[in-house]
Amino acid sequence: MTHTEANPDEVWLTKDAYDKLQAEVAHLKGPIRTELSRRIAEARDEGDLRENGGYQAAKEEQGKVEARIRQLEIMLEKAQMREVHDAGVVQPGTRVTVTFEGDDETVTFLLGSREMIGMDPAAADLTVYSPQSPMGAALMGKTKGTKAEYEAPNGKKLSVKVVDVKPF
Repeated sequence: MTHTEANPDEVWLTKDAYDKLQAEVAHLKGPIRTELSRRIAEARDEGDLRENGGYQAAKEEQGKVEARIRQLEIMLEKAQMREVHDAGVVQPGTRVTVTFEGDDETVTFLLGSREMIGMDPAAADLTVYSPQSPMGAALMGKTKGTKAEYEAPNGKKLSVKVVDVKPF
């Protein structure tokens, strides 16, 4: 597989994003699980569980935490940490600026995954497209000045021109 092909089974992450996700899993499995277990035990000691709001809330939160742990573990298992090899080629890990045919306004987005943004406040509002999305797949391997066509989820055919490509 070349660096311009998108594998639907991989999640492209920076090393920093990968490390932050690992730290989140450790935090959820350690202090958060311990705190939830304590809250559930205290609420259970209060009596009738069917009418115990604290118990129900803690159990609901526990379910969400366990789901997040599973989500993160799957993501980390599929994670690919690669450097952008050719800054001028659209690939996972690049900040891409495009114009849509018939529109002069530019749109800039990150091709990759939301987790890559991490705690970078400057990138918090940056839209993220997956390399497997219709537009992401159409743009893979394109360079500045080239066009790509793709079918949007609503069935409409769209054409975009690459204005700029930079490593994220």
